[in-house]
This record gives sequence, C-alpha cells and structure tokens, in this order.
Amino acid sequence: MSVITEPTDLLRRQDPQMADVLAGEARRQAGTLQLIAAENFTSPAVLTALGSTLANKYAEGYPGARHHGGCEYADLAERIAVQRATALFGAAHANVQPHSGSAAVLAAYAALLRPGDTVLAMGLPSGGHLTHGSPANFSGRWFDFVPYGVDARTGRIDYEQVQELAHANRPKAIVCGSVSYPRHPEYSAFREIADEVGAHLIVDAAHPIGLVAGGAAPSPVPYADIVCATTHKVLRGPRGGMILCGEEFAERIDRAVFPFTQGGAQMHTIAAKAVAFGEAAGTGFTSYAHRVVANARALADALAARGFAVTTGGTDTHLITADPAPLGVDGPTARGRLAAAGIVLDTCALPYGDQRGIRLGTAAVTTQGMGEAQMGRIAELFTAALSGGEPVKIRGDVNELVVGFPPYGDE
Repeated sequence: MSVITEPTDLLRRQDPQMADVLAGEARRQAGTLQLIAAENFTSPAVLTALGSTLANKYAEGYPGARHHGGCEYADLAERIAVQRATALFGAAHANVQPHSGSAAVLAAYAALLRPGDTVLAMGLPSGGHLTHGSPANFSGRWFDFVPYGVDARTGRIDYEQVQELAHANRPKAIVCGSVSYPRHPEYSAFREIADEVGAHLIVDAAHPIGLVAGGAAPSPVPYADIVCATTHKVLRGPRGGMILCGEEFAERIDRAVFPFTQGGAQMHTIAAKAVAFGEAAGTGFTSYAHRVVANARALADALAARGFAVTTGGTDTHLITADPAPLGVDGPTARGRLAAAGIVLDTCALPYGDQRGIRLGTAAVTTQGMGEAQMGRIAELFTAALSGGEPVKIRGDVNELVVGFPPYGDE
C-alpha cells in the first residue's frame, strides 16, 4: 500500500467522509503532473512529525521561556530545528516559528519598519509577491511601496532602475524577492544599493531557499539583514516559514514573531521543519537540488523549441515562466486546458503588457524521480494539450507517465 494512498483504518471508521476526501487528494497527487512551482512532496518522515503528539502541545514563547508548562520536549524540538537551520544556511540566528512565508515577511517588516515607511520592492506585474506592496495586503495598506521592475526585453531585473529609485525615494528597506523570477538575483548589487541610501535589505527567499540549502543557488545570508523563507517548495519540508538573520536583529525578529504577530507556535510543524532541515543537510539533497535545476533548464529548452516564449530565455532555478501566446492561447486558457489533461500549474504576470503567462516548477517531479528525458515528454504533452488534442487521450498519456514515478513508494 502506498504511504499516502489510503487513510488509516481508524479515520475510515471514525470519519469516512473526510477519509474519502484524503484518499481522493492522494489519488489526485499521484495521478496528475504536479508542476506548481511552490509545491513539492515531503518525505514520510516529515509527514510523521506533522501527525505527531506535538500537535497537542501549546507552547507560546521560546525555549526556556514558555507561557505554558510541560514544554520540555517542545523546547528540545525547537532548539534542534534552530540549530539545524543555522548550520544549514550559515546564519547566526533562525526563528522557525512563522506559520507561513507571508507571516515571516510580516515579522521582518514589524522588526524594521513603522507604518508609513517607504519600501522599495519588485512590483507585482513584474513578479512581486502580495506582501511586496499589494493594496489588498497588509503591506500595501501599512507602508508606502515603490515598485521596481524588470527590463521588458530581457525580463531581467533592471539594477540601474533599482538604484535610481532608491536614491530618489530613500526607502527604509529594500526587498529582494519574487514569485516568478527564474534567475538568481545579484544580492551583492542589492546590498550595495541599500548601503548607498542607508536602507535595510530584506531578502524574500521563499522560492530559492531550498536550492540554497542544496548548493544549487547563491545564498542571500551574507548580504541581507533579514532573510525570509518558506520551508516547503524545493526544501521539501512542511507548510511554514522561517527567518534568518544576524545577531544584530535576532531579538527584534523574535519579538516581532512572538508576541507581536503570532501566538503559540505549531510545535508539530516545527518538528517537521527540523526533520526537513536534517534531510537537506545530507549529500542526497545536494544531488536533488542540482537535478531540480537541470530538469528546469531541460524543460524550459523543450518548451522553447515547441514555440513557447520562455521569459529571460531560460532559468537558473526550479521555476519557469512562459507565454503560450505563440500557440494561440493566453495563460488562463492554457492553465485550463492543461488541467483538463491532468497537468497542474499556475498562471503568472508577464513582464510586458497586461498578459498572463504560465508558471511551473520541477521540484515535485524531480522528487518523484523524473529526469531530463521525462522533461522532454512533459513538453510534448503541453504542446498536445494546447494544440487541440483530445484531453481524455492526453490525460491517459499523463497517467502513463506518472504511474512509473509514484510520489511515495510502496511500504
């Protein structure tokens, strides 16, 4: 029996309706191509920690200074997670309590800014995150965001524009990070610009942090005042966030997380984060991270060869953004047709006009064991789905591909 194919007998007896939901989701994950750039498959060990008795423990505060009794094992779990995170990323301090990447960014802003402060960040049309100034988000309501963008021709960050905007607006902080930028940012350039105008540098490394852990991407830690990240995506941990910083900002970050923006820590999730950090420290994860990038590059090349307009001409990371317009469809239409064929991905803003393209990533399929040969096959399936192919036929082809690469092997 697959590790996640069927819920436990206990759940089936106690709540068959929810058991059916979980079984259905397990079948969906195993039977379709998972190409959402922000998703991955955790290990069974991570899943075990998530379902552990630490889910029962209330542990407001930090190790050695909790507001509840009985925290000796909660303290140990968090200390292990912090120790592993600082060692893995070479940071002086880590806070592993943020419930999400957005919560980590909120805490970073709370530690360094006051409402009304000016912040320079990548604009949403260029790939910035909601927490980088969206008017629908707390960031856009509380702070004065000035957006920088990418060159419309190359799709690359325009560092001259960043420098000019920084000098013109004198921001309190500069945010480096994106949800759809497929290249490595030049952290040293951002650091230099921040220093020129006396700004803090916050790196939102939610997407590349797993590649950083595996040595497949440059680390922002030596350059940033604060690094915010998620523990899922390429890192293959549980849904959650973390913050890395130097000793100078450690106390401010901890106070910004608790008690300012969050209450009790989710100790089962922190234990699962610790498991993921331990896994990422192994040599096997280094190989995995580099295979993720190799697969992304192979898939980007294969899509370009079939007519997709791949932004920036390729990728350095796990994610690809592309315009399917040369195939006669826009991003939302492409997403719908691909979904009907069993291929799951996102849409994203494109760095020109008002069009939306597609965003996909190779972290999950690489975890399943797929390689560059399978990336070529995936590109073929894309083309068939967007060129009027029969969805039922293509879905059968997708199933034929994924059945050989189950996300969780048999016990």
